[in-house]
Amino acid sequence: MKAVAYSIRSFEKEPLALANQKKHDLTLISNTLNLQTAFYAEGKDAVLVFTNDDVSAPVIEKLAGFGVKYIVTRSTGTDQIDLNAAASFGIKVANIPSYSPFAIAEQSVALAMALNRKLVETVNQSRNFDFRIDQHIGFNFYGKTVGIIGLGTIGRATAAIYNGLGCTVLGFDVANQALTGIEQVNLEALFKHSDVISLHLPLTPQTKYLVNKETIALMKKGVMLINTARGALINTTDVLGALKNGYIGYLGIDVFEDEKGIFFEDHHADSNRNPLLEELMTLSNVMITPHQGFLTQEALQEIAIKTIAHLNIWQQKKCLGMLAI
Repeated sequence: MKAVAYSIRSFEKEPLALANQKKHDLTLISNTLNLQTAFYAEGKDAVLVFTNDDVSAPVIEKLAGFGVKYIVTRSTGTDQIDLNAAASFGIKVANIPSYSPFAIAEQSVALAMALNRKLVETVNQSRNFDFRIDQHIGFNFYGKTVGIIGLGTIGRATAAIYNGLGCTVLGFDVANQALTGIEQVNLEALFKHSDVISLHLPLTPQTKYLVNKETIALMKKGVMLINTARGALINTTDVLGALKNGYIGYLGIDVFEDEKGIFFEDHHADSNRNPLLEELMTLSNVMITPHQGFLTQEALQEIAIKTIAHLNIWQQKKCLGMLAI
């Protein structure tokens, strides 16, 4: 099968090569997919995309015109893909619904730990040989209540870490399943009782801006909010306001609602920067990482293996629709 992979980073090349073993004719390019770069897919059977690629209806129409029949996103989320458009053009779509959930879970807890103990501020200060500690008081996670919204593989892995820290873990998921170590409650109760709230759910029309002025008002004053799922799960403007008035005590995010065209690139010399992101960066109780929760050796290899597995199955004509490997 012939495929072109968009938005390829240097660290993806070796895992994909190892997984592919020259079974498929892969073209790896660093360009993001959009209307202007869709021509790279001409004559290809499949395109491999990532979270920041534009896989909207106009792009899908172009891909279909070039003969593309398959799209694989090297991510769990498919919100960047117009699935209805893909279906209308007969293009089959697949994602990677589960890959090393521990990678994302550990990133989310690392953000919480670093925020709590003010590690970035402390390390930067120490590098300047300023070893005062007066402003670096944190809290014990032991005995705190952590709310996990979204109890898929990543949410459950995150809950297990907090269980190990001695936290009480509350959970909410639309699929109410019996889970050890997690007390499942409704969203209102989770918002009301949690000291830390960690988001691990997909972005859908129903979950967009789940965290907003109204839901923030239900939370404890000084709550810590962690988001390693999708940026638009939180209304950034509302959250920024709550940070500035002291209602939200800490914010740790590995995603941003307007990250497309920003994350994964060097923008330090840009004169025009996203004003919301820039203002968030000025706050000492905010920590932002550029969508790197997946960035472990184990996760990268698993993503590559499952991506190639989709191509294998399609080549064998065993798949009739959305794949879940």
